[in-house]
Amino acid sequence: MNKYLSLIKFSHTIFAMPFAFIGFFLATKMNEFEWATLIYVILCMVFARSAAMAFNRYIDRDIDTKNERTAKVREIPNGTITPKNALFFVILNSFLFVTTTYFINTLCFALSPIALLVILGYSYTKRFTALCHLVLGLGLALAPIGAYLAVSGEFAIVPLLFSAAVLFWVSGFDIMYALQDEEFDKEHKLHSIPVLLGKKNALNLSNLLHFLTFSALSIAGSLGGFSLYYWIGFWSFSGLLIYQHTLVKHNDLSKVNLAFFTTNGIASLIFGAFVIADLLLK
Repeated sequence: MNKYLSLIKFSHTIFAMPFAFIGFFLATKMNEFEWATLIYVILCMVFARSAAMAFNRYIDRDIDTKNERTAKVREIPNGTITPKNALFFVILNSFLFVTTTYFINTLCFALSPIALLVILGYSYTKRFTALCHLVLGLGLALAPIGAYLAVSGEFAIVPLLFSAAVLFWVSGFDIMYALQDEEFDKEHKLHSIPVLLGKKNALNLSNLLHFLTFSALSIAGSLGGFSLYYWIGFWSFSGLLIYQHTLVKHNDLSKVNLAFFTTNGIASLIFGAFVIADLLLK
């Protein structure tokens, strides 16, 4: 089991899961709270992300083998997991995801193939477009609106703003992470924002995307009528995003992992905790 948790980087679920909880508890303000629905939402998050991450590792297995940064640490290139078993894991989790949505409501079940198309399709995108980072962001952005739909069965502007924030946030930090592979991607004709724009301009675009993240969260806070706890979470999240941009320079990538994994994980947890507290204590 540990090797599969490593394959899908299960700990990285921390990025989107707090936003799924935000979407869920936002919907319960106008709908009845049900433990079963909360469990289904958590299961959908786990199954969808497991399928997406394992599929990415399966599709990229040849690329990862050639990349010195990933050849020894990723499970398929180093022989810990066979490609056949990884693909079976993808199929199993995709089936479990769709099945779980069936027990939520008709809308979530109907939209589940589209969600799978987005999160699995991302793995192909760097082969033909530098917008791959935005597709990854879109995949994680399904978390808050998906959880909201699970409870309410209808769309609303505030959860969509949270989804927009996740889209911009994830796209921005994925561009930063991709700086490490700029030369490798160029050599192997793979697409990314750093390849397209260069390191310095890629970081500038990452800055812009994170400014859009702040904007979306600010508007969501205002339209949602949130109080003090939300804004404490907002400024904590914003401060940590600004901090990560001080860690990564176009000529110094030594702290990319600190910015990518640690800072974003902490930011998401803090923001989620304060927003949920705001929703529950009103």
